[in-house]
Amino acid sequence: MWVDYRKAPNLMVAEMWKDALEAEGLTTKIVPEGDILTWGERVPFRILVPKGREHVADEILRKL
Repeated sequence: MWVDYRKAPNLMVAEMWKDALEAEGLTTKIVPEGDILTWGERVPFRILVPKGREHVADEILRKL
């Protein structure tokens, strides 16, 4: 099960968050918001982490 952790304004920012979290061993997914017809690099993205692991993501980001 996945939960929303953060929102990113575009794909590039979402991939940077994903890379930072996964570099520390936390599995992460990014999903575009909105209808599939509007998906692209400039739409907002949701960063998802496994349920119950949000505190791990918080710790990783605190270290940055």
